[in-house]
Parts: sequence; structure tokens; C-alpha cells
Amino acid sequence: MTNFDIFGADPQFEPFASVAVSAERILHIDPSACVLNCRRAMEFAVKWMYSVDKGLVMPYQDSLVSLMNAEDFRDIVGADIWRRMDLIRRMGNNAAHTGRKITEEQAVLCLENLYVFLDFVAYCYGENYTEGHLDRTLLQQPAAPAPRGDKGAADIDLAALMAENAALKEELTARRAEQQQTYVPKPLDLSEYKTRKLYIDTMLEDAGWTEGKDWLNEVELPGMPNKSEVGYADYVLYGDDGRPLAVIEAKRTCTDVAKGRQQAKLYADLLEKKYHRRPVIFLTNGFETHITDNLYPERKCAAIYSKRDLEKLFNLQTMRTSLKNIMVNRNIAGRYYQEGAIKAVCDAFARNRRKALLVMATGSGKTRTVIALCDVLLQHGWVKNILFLADRNSLVTQAKRSFVNLLPNLSVTNLCEEKDNYTAHCVFSTYQTMYNVIDSVQDEDGKLFTCGHFDLVICDEAHRSVYNKYRDIFNYFDAPLVGLTATPKDEIDKNTYEIFELENGVPTYGYELAQAVKDGYLVDFLSVETKLKFIEQGIVYDELSDEEKQIYEDTFEDENGELPERIASSALNEWIFNEDTIRQVLNTLMTHGLTIDYGNKLGKTIIFAKNHTHAEKILGVFNQEYPHLPGFAKVIDNYMTYAQSAIDEFSDPKKMPQIAISVDMLDTGIDVPEVLNLVFFKKVMSKAKFWQMIGRGTRLCTGLLDGKDKDKFYIFDFCGNFEFFRMNKGRPTANMIALQGAIFYLKAQIAFKLQDLAYQTTDLIAFRKTLVEDMVRKVRELNKENFAVRQHLKYVERYAELDSYNALTYEDTLLMGQELAPLITPEEDDAKALRFDALLYGIELAYLAGKKYGKARSDLFKKVSAIASVANIPEIMVQAELIDKILHTDYVETAGICEFEHIRENLRDLIKYIPVSKVLYDTNFDDEILSVDWKASELENDDLKNYKAKAEFYIRQHMNDAVIAKLKGNIPLTAEDVQALEKALWSEVGTKQDYETAYGQKPLGEFVREIVGLDMNAAKEAFAQYLNDATLDSRQIYFVNQIVEYIVHNGMMKDLSVLQEAPFTDHGSIVEVFTDLSVWAGIRQVIERVNANAAA
Repeated sequence: MTNFDIFGADPQFEPFASVAVSAERILHIDPSACVLNCRRAMEFAVKWMYSVDKGLVMPYQDSLVSLMNAEDFRDIVGADIWRRMDLIRRMGNNAAHTGRKITEEQAVLCLENLYVFLDFVAYCYGENYTEGHLDRTLLQQPAAPAPRGDKGAADIDLAALMAENAALKEELTARRAEQQQTYVPKPLDLSEYKTRKLYIDTMLEDAGWTEGKDWLNEVELPGMPNKSEVGYADYVLYGDDGRPLAVIEAKRTCTDVAKGRQQAKLYADLLEKKYHRRPVIFLTNGFETHITDNLYPERKCAAIYSKRDLEKLFNLQTMRTSLKNIMVNRNIAGRYYQEGAIKAVCDAFARNRRKALLVMATGSGKTRTVIALCDVLLQHGWVKNILFLADRNSLVTQAKRSFVNLLPNLSVTNLCEEKDNYTAHCVFSTYQTMYNVIDSVQDEDGKLFTCGHFDLVICDEAHRSVYNKYRDIFNYFDAPLVGLTATPKDEIDKNTYEIFELENGVPTYGYELAQAVKDGYLVDFLSVETKLKFIEQGIVYDELSDEEKQIYEDTFEDENGELPERIASSALNEWIFNEDTIRQVLNTLMTHGLTIDYGNKLGKTIIFAKNHTHAEKILGVFNQEYPHLPGFAKVIDNYMTYAQSAIDEFSDPKKMPQIAISVDMLDTGIDVPEVLNLVFFKKVMSKAKFWQMIGRGTRLCTGLLDGKDKDKFYIFDFCGNFEFFRMNKGRPTANMIALQGAIFYLKAQIAFKLQDLAYQTTDLIAFRKTLVEDMVRKVRELNKENFAVRQHLKYVERYAELDSYNALTYEDTLLMGQELAPLITPEEDDAKALRFDALLYGIELAYLAGKKYGKARSDLFKKVSAIASVANIPEIMVQAELIDKILHTDYVETAGICEFEHIRENLRDLIKYIPVSKVLYDTNFDDEILSVDWKASELENDDLKNYKAKAEFYIRQHMNDAVIAKLKGNIPLTAEDVQALEKALWSEVGTKQDYETAYGQKPLGEFVREIVGLDMNAAKEAFAQYLNDATLDSRQIYFVNQIVEYIVHNGMMKDLSVLQEAPFTDHGSIVEVFTDLSVWAGIRQVIERVNANAAA
């Protein structure tokens, strides 16, 4: 006899009850098969429910996860049973796909949950329900042979089943509707044990751990400070050598993980004492996980590390050496600011910071800088696996190429191109690609991209990427983060600095255009700011000639004989293209642009156009005005196929075109040093983007100007961009939330506002209920197995329950906006209708908050007027009365929430009928240039005042000066030498006060020596008596050679504590290497003499 025999007594349940009976009978023979049969029985029962219940509508596919996640199904079974079912599904997947051993305990849990689900099915759909409970004593019976010939769920054709049971639908749906009302749920008590089974065990299995093998539960640990002097660690994870890698303290889902902090510490103390290695500590309640890895303070992480992650962590901790006195490979990053940036990041990491932001001007060598940084971190044992992320394929390809060239021994892969090479130590990817492969890529040990897989994450254009939908990538990978951006530091918004845990406006290191121009690494520009009448003022009818007025009338007079007084400037190059305006722009460029070939050819030029039509119009006018220059200009934008080959042709100085007319494609990322002219024929509202576009012209180019080096480029601005940004206008790059997420957040705020006493009317209570049910539906649709959703699981679980909305707080709305809105999946609905929803929900929220909504109301009138213009459509005619009320009465002015909802519901599906005006007008009115102003770049930057950077640069530029050569050659300085240094550093570069502010009382000679280092021959000469001493053994000579190398690179050895670290200790400590300490004393005197020769 089994627990499930009771269900088999009803013939309609027999097919899936028999599979459940089979599951119970093989519990003791094969727990994995038991779990698989539990899942099969459940899937059979779910499909049977769909076949007999009209309330269940088939989703887009009939997989178990789709059937279970359908909103109707979840509503019928309820949250508690759904969670039980989800546990069975997950464990069944693990049993089927991972090959991991399933314990008898886990199988019993599945049987228990299956029983509750089938009991619910019997209660709702059965004729003669008999209440029962799972009898655990029956589970202790000896194993019996499983019945043969069970029809598994995998064999079930749902369409056939639905056809077979079609006649029963009415009867069983009615029975379920009646009997479900009295069903008493059996609550899923999320005790600490259940928390572990539902969430933590799944997290461990996902990371590749195997229970009973490398993961043990309830590990007894003697020595705890309690009465019994014994404690039981919830989980201990072991390495292949049998030593503990981590201890996990589990808490109930509703408990703060911090509650287990001291307990876990004591367990770790005992394990360290026994095994002579301190394990990593994880604290988790299934939703939130914290890690303490013996290096950094406790921090949040996305999940438990895999075994290989933890073993790698311990290996790196063993190999790691100090970043105090690093040696940067100057063949990779040879410029002073690149070395400065690397040292700044290393300094931040050495101070236990895990995030760094580098602000470096376009063309200053950001990629070389991070390559050299990676080289340093690899050599010092800080990292093994590196992830480089960028937002475009071309940037990923470019970065990978540079890494391959400069670090040829580092294994690399580009996920955008190579789909089967995932195990390289340096992975390059776009955010989109990485987002899609995190959950899917596996190797023989299981999931590859676990949260601890990477030891360093580098993100290009960090000011954009840390906000958008891909931000969960950064939260998922538990690795130090280095952000790169060319956006000027004052244009990066405050939130970006907060994400990188930095003071507003103070990146880890900044090297901006102004300093790069001053140093001679990038070139400056002149702006040619030209005002054209039509772009400034629009086209005014009264100011046209008589002939042009006639053309204006013929072109713009409407069907009622009405004529606009003027065409706004915003219409220009949007739907009106005036030939003479384009002609004036091209004439200014061709007349004043920088040229090559002794003035015979315009230099490479980029024209930034407003849109594709505008770009094509520019090309048409160019070909018309300059027919003798075929192929000289070309449109390069997203409309064309093989765009990359067109970019490559433009990038080649020997090939045409000379003028690239671009829409967005060449704004950022393209590297063409030969560019001499930029033309802004559109407004750029983002200052960050504006400076990125300017970066297209800043690169050096030797011999470009008839043998002379490029020393400047021109920016022709016809749309007032410089003036706009001079007035401190402009907005930071928008961090847009997707439309569906925005609507979700609006609904959350409205639901919060509608709790007020003033809105407790029948209609508004019903409206709030509808809003909440829709939000719950959207949350329940989220795929909990997706890595991004898992990071917000606490909130997904909370707001998937209707009860969570009974008394919303303002904090709830913020949490839904931050944690859930970015995850919400798109509706299969018309985008225009959704935008109309967003408009009306925005108006409703403004109404509830007592705010003005003039612009939104104006937008509403425009849309309704547009609908009215096509009122001959039958669907629109039905709403004629409402449309008339909106347009011709005070209906909107006096409207409340119910009225706004009435408008939204009745008009949203009519928005698709609004005609999209495709009429474009070509005109040729005479435009005129109002003014032309040539202006210097006016680059302003705090780095121009950075004495430190200028002083170091001066020293590097004057390496051959007599005084500096003396310091490099270990020759003592005279008083005159010191005076020469004071003149250079305290008069030419800056003031004595500047120096002391930057370096305190450091002697000038020491400062110079630290920058230039010591000549190798001079260093060897200083230590010659020891290097050539035949009585020294190999270990001692190795030690002296390491000192020589250190001093050659660093100039001096002031801090002797470095001798207690690798590589000096590779063959033993000083006491072990120099048994005769008098030898060491002599070496130390040489070090002090070398130091003294620089102390001027």
C-alpha cells in the first residue's frame, strides 16, 4: 500500500496517480528515479488540469515551466502549492540533467509536496473527496517493484488529452469553481530547514556541489561556547584534498543574515584550528547572501561560489604579493599618466577597495592602460580570470586584438565570435552576449560562469553601462571592477561615482583632454561657430522674397487655405530640407576646412547629420555642387549593409571618401587619426556624447600636413552646441528604463496613492485591485532561473503575493522601481498603445500627487486630435462622443482618476490608427550666414593645475639634462645642481608651494630619482663587490640581484620592509640567506649610500 493509492481510486486520476504510486515504491531503491517520477506525475496532473478546466488557457508552449507559470494556473493552485510544485520541478531537473545524486531525504520532500498538490486536485475536481495526509510510516515499508507500463508525462500529447476530455470541461470547471472556495491551504512553513531545501540547496546544486561528497550538512564541531560545547554547522563545503573551503550559516527566509554572523565566525575558528586554513564564510537566508573571504570586509554576493571558484580563491591568496612597489611594463604603457593610472588603481586595490574608475580622454590609450594593469595584477597573483565588457562588437574586437598583441601569452576569447571557446583566462564580450550566456554555458564540472569565476571585471564606457538593464552583470560577478570612460569627469553624474564608491567628481585617476593637449599627446581644436538664419530663427514667411513667398504658399497652404506664419527651426532637417542651408554649410566647410596635399584636398572630415534622410540630402547637394569630386563624400550609417567596410575605407588615408556623412555610427569608437574637420549639423543634447564626438578628431597624426605633424583640427558648429554647453546646459546621458518597466513603476506609485482615505470608493477600490492583480501577474511571469532575476529573488517572491500590496509604503514603491521594474518582460501589445498607457498613468499619478501635468495634458490633446482626424474609421466612430468631450468641453480639466481611466481604456487601441506623417518637403529658399566666430578650444580642466602630473612629465622630458643624468647615474649632487633643480621645479613647472603641497618635504633629488630610476650599470657598479664576490652562494647573489633590479626601477630603497616580501624571500628570509649578518650589514650600507646620493 502507498500514500497515493487513495487518488487512484478515482478513475479520472488513475493515470497520474499510478506514476505517483511508482515514485513512492522506488523511494528506497533509487531516490533519483523517485524524484523524476514525482515530476512526471505532477506534469501529467498539470496537463490533465489544462484539459478539463476552462479557466486554464494554453500558454505559448506546453512545457511544464510555461504551464506552471501561467497566471491563471498560479491563481487556481495558490502560492503555497505553487512553491511546492516548483521545488518538485527543480529537483526533477537536477535529477534528470545534472547527474548529481539525490538523497532519500530530498525524495521524501518531493513525495510530501506531490501529495499536497494531488490532494488539492482531488479536492477541486473529485466527486467524493476523502481528506488525507501523507503517512510517513508507509514510506518506511520495504521497497516494492514499481508497476510496469506507467504512462509517463513525457508521452502525453496535451492536444490529444484536451480533445479526449473536452466533454468534461463544463462539468469539471464548475465543480472546481465551487469546491475550490472551501479548500483550506496547507501552508508551506519556510522554516530554516525548508529554506535550505527550497533555496540554498538549489543554489549549491546550481554551483556544482554534490551533497554527501563535497557538501556536508549539520557538521559537528566540538569546542563551541555553549553548554554542550558542541555546534553543528549548517553546511561545510570541502575541497578535493578533504579540507574545508567554506562554511555556510543558513537562516530562515524572513531572518536577517547578520543574525548568523558570530555563529559562523566561531565555526570558521574551529575549522581553521583543526585544518590550519580558515574557510570562507557565507551567510544566507536563500534570498540574500554575504561572503567573508579573509581578504575583504563582509559583502553581498549573488550566490555561493563553486568548488573551483573557492579553490582558485585560496590559490590566489597564496600567490598574491604586495602591490606597493609595482613595475609597469613600459613597452605596453609607457606614458607617465598611464603608469599613474595603473598605480592609482593598484593603490586603491591595496587599500582593499574593490572598484576603480579611470577617466581618460579619447585617444590617450585607455586600452593599453588596462592591459598593463592586467599584466601587473597577473604577475602579482591577484587575478587569474578577467572579463572585458563593452557595449558594441567593434569595441570588443578592437580590445581583444590589442590584448593579443601586447599580452601574447594570455589565453583570450571573444564570446561575440567564438561560441565554443569559453575557458580562456581573458573573456571579451558585449553586455548583451554575456547576459545571455551566464546561465547557459557549462563544461564537465557544471556551470562555468559562476559568480566567483572572474577575478577582475573591466567595463568600457562605464558611465553608460552601470545603469542600464545589464547592471545585474556587475552585481552577479563578485570581482573587483575597473570602469573606463572618456567622458569628462565633471560630466559624469553623481550616481556613477556612488556606484564606484567615489567622491563626486573625483575618479580613481583622471587624464583629460586639456592635460593631454598640453602634454602633446592629443591635439587641440578651433571651433568655427556659424549661425545660419533658418537654423536660428526658422523660415519666416514675411522675410521671404516675393518669388519665395509664392513657393511657400504653394508648398505649405493646407486644405482650408490656412498658411503658417513661420516654420520652426526644429522642423529643419526633420521634415523640411532646405537646399541652400545645406549648400551654405558645405561651402563653409570646403572653403575654410583644413586641407592636405598642399591645399589641394580637404582633409578627412566627419559630418554629423540629424537623420538618414538628412544625410542623404547632404550627399545629394554635395554631388550637385561638386560634380568634379565623385566618391569624395559618402553616407555611413546603420541603413547601409557592409557598414564596417565603408568605415575601413574612410579610415584608410589612401582611399576615398574624404567626407563621411554619419548618423550616430561614427559618433564614438572610430579611430581615424587623419580626421581634420568635424561638422556638427545637428544639436547634441548630452554633453558627455558631445565630448565623445569631439574625440573623433583629437588623435595625433605624424606627417599629415605636407610633412608636418597634425597640430590641430577644426570643429564647424552650425547648431549652437558650444554656446548651449557654455551656458552649463545639457543633461547627463539618460539612463532609460524600458517602457514596460516604467508602466509597472507608475502602477506601483498609483496603487500606493490610492490607499488614501479619500479614494475608498467602489470604483477606485476596484481600479486599485485591477492594478495590483496586473502587477502580481507581471512579477509571477519572471523566470526565477534567470541569473538577473535570482539576484532580486527576495523582492520577486515578496511582490508575487497579493497580500504584499494590502498596505504599501513609499519604500515599497521605491523597491519595486529599483528591484523589479528593470526585470519586467515586454507585453505582446501594440507599442503605441503602451505609450498611451504610460501617458495616462503619468497623468493619473500627477493628479493623485497634486502636481501640474500641463505638458502631459497637451500631449493627450494632440493624440486625441490626431485620432479625430481619421474619425471615418468605425472603431473611432464608436468613441466619437468621448473624443468630442475631450476636445470641446472641460472634461479633462475636471476629470478624476475614473475619467482618466475611462479615456485610457477606450482610446488606447485607437492610437494605432493615428496617421504617421511621412510628408517631407524639399525647399530652396535663400538662407544667409548671420555670423562666423572662430574660437580657441577654451579647454578647462583641473588637471592643468595638477602640479604632480606636470612635474613628473617635465622630468621625463628632460632625462638627458646634466643634473637628472647625475641622479640616474648615482653621482652625488653639488649645491649648483640643487639650485638648478629648484629653478626647474619651483619656477618653470610651478611654485615651491605647489611642490610642497604635492610632495611635502621630500628632497628634490629623491623626487627625481624615484621617477627616472637608477641606471643599471651604475647600480651594478654600486653592488660590484657583492655581485663579483666568489664567496657568496647562489641564494645570496639572487638576493642582491633582486635589490639591484628594484633600485633600477624605483630609484631608491627607502622602505626596507619590501625585503620581507617576494621576490626577495623566494629563497628564504634575510636571516636564512645571510647566516653571516656582517655581509648583510655591508649590503645595507650600499643601499643607504645609493639613497644618500639622491638626498638633495
